[in-house]
Amino acid sequence: MFRKLIASLTLSAAIAAPLAAQSLRDRPPEDEIIYFVLPDRFANGDPKNDTGGIKGDKMKHGFDPTHKGFFQGGDLKGLTQKLDYLQSLGMTAIWFAPVFKNKPVQGGPGQESAGYHGYWVTDFTSIDPHFGTNEEFKAFVDAAHGRGMKVYMDIITNHSADVIQYVECPTSACVYRSRADFPYSRRAKDGAAINEGFEGDSVQTAENFARLTDVTYAYTPVVPEAEKNVKVPAWLNDVRYYHNRGDTTFRGENSTMGDFVGLDDLYTENPRVIDGFIEIYGSWIDRFGIDGFRIDTAKHVNPEFWQKFAPAMLERAKAKGIPNFHIFGEVANDGVNVHEQAWHTRVAGFPTVLDFAFRRAAIDTVGGKQGSEVLKALVDADALYADSIAGGTRLPTFLGNHDAGRFARDMRLANPNADDAEILARVNLGHALMFTMRGVPTVYSGDEQGFAGDGWDQDARETMFASKVKVYLDNDLVGTTSSHAQDNFAQDHPIYVEIAKLAKIRTASVALRRGKTVVRNYGEKPGLFAFSRVDEEGGEEVLTVMNMTNAALTANVELDPRSTSLTSLSGDCPAMRAPGSASVTLQPLSYAICRVK
Repeated sequence: MFRKLIASLTLSAAIAAPLAAQSLRDRPPEDEIIYFVLPDRFANGDPKNDTGGIKGDKMKHGFDPTHKGFFQGGDLKGLTQKLDYLQSLGMTAIWFAPVFKNKPVQGGPGQESAGYHGYWVTDFTSIDPHFGTNEEFKAFVDAAHGRGMKVYMDIITNHSADVIQYVECPTSACVYRSRADFPYSRRAKDGAAINEGFEGDSVQTAENFARLTDVTYAYTPVVPEAEKNVKVPAWLNDVRYYHNRGDTTFRGENSTMGDFVGLDDLYTENPRVIDGFIEIYGSWIDRFGIDGFRIDTAKHVNPEFWQKFAPAMLERAKAKGIPNFHIFGEVANDGVNVHEQAWHTRVAGFPTVLDFAFRRAAIDTVGGKQGSEVLKALVDADALYADSIAGGTRLPTFLGNHDAGRFARDMRLANPNADDAEILARVNLGHALMFTMRGVPTVYSGDEQGFAGDGWDQDARETMFASKVKVYLDNDLVGTTSSHAQDNFAQDHPIYVEIAKLAKIRTASVALRRGKTVVRNYGEKPGLFAFSRVDEEGGEEVLTVMNMTNAALTANVELDPRSTSLTSLSGDCPAMRAPGSASVTLQPLSYAICRVK
């Protein structure tokens, strides 16, 4: 039955592709379904580039398919070859981790790992040779666009690779030194007066920063001879364009000025740095016609940078004929912290941000820890975002990712005595919530194959192709007897099938993509959650009802008194019992999606 369903979905996707291609530039961001992937962990289309053309051992080239912290072999050719798989899943946009040229290996003795994830950039203008070439990147973008699929790049402005060292702490991390304790006007080692006339980094003009000539106000930065010209463009090799104050603790002043675990923290208050990154990333739009940016470590960059950068990127895209360019920043947190997310849209000027608050709310409610009132509060808080009309509809929502870990593992942690069938039901329920609530559903690569992982970061970055990593090989996948010892691209996996179904429902409904949210029923304890998505312009309403408990439930849901019937898009829909009221009966951990007339 599963294979028949997938065959049908594949056929419908193929039929729809020409129309999608024609309307690619016209689709607003909220119409998309995003697939997030680390290219190194997805598919190996060209084993010849596994070492990136670098001679030597793994400490030189970074390739070791037996180690979770090193390159595994995935590349752009592999991603291009698997576009059928992604389109059959219902994905309309692909966001991938950075593919810029990275420092292959870094880290102290015994702590070495590779730049397979893409966040240790040395050359911001070229594709890392482990992933392919600039020409292969263009081939990937063109192939995706030919199918009506958008391409979102993951970019970094907060830091570059770890190249700069400090004389004062050659063998250990440097403690952050604040502006109050180590002002720009005094040399750190002897207190001598320096940088006469510099008015501080709040005066962000070229004239002011021209007076900042001595960078030894906190530490003495030095660059190893072999790496003095390793960064591209060349201006990035000048230590004046970095904060040089030591490691961040992710709090207070050092959150935006400290080195991110030793990575060279860029002086983003400096106009030269702002203009430099506008040109770097504008060039990727000009050369390849990409459709959006996810911006890494966004909250660790001063807001004035984004106030200039984001509008410049939108204008650059518009000039290229891309009016719906999607920019979303990473404002990472582990709570339902809507305030912090919304601040970055109102003050920093981000068009939108990744919805970490949704992730936490989904984990706690679908996992059975909290009642659905958490989701009601999340929806209510959408008014805090700068674009209050759109509310949360453009926020990319997600259940898990490469940093925080996978949703299936969260469900196991919340329900340690649950069997595989229950975890599968909760995982499917979480995806139903994500695909029907406001926001842009974002699927983390491997979730559709039941990946659960052992934890966060490297432990949640399993390969889709057969693995040789011991800590991956002992993982139990959800909904299948398969393991990481084999390729995992099964289109009959129950989660893949579920996501493909949900994607088809969402893509066909304007209300689910763009409609406002009206919460119909919620509670302080786990139980029923009911909400409508309403397209006020077209008059379409879609009701979703969910049972977030292990017991069957029967309850009533309030509707518009003018409603007369409910038609199932998925599951058993409520029955109208009186004008303005419907009676719903749901089995444990189940849901229904209904069109309201």
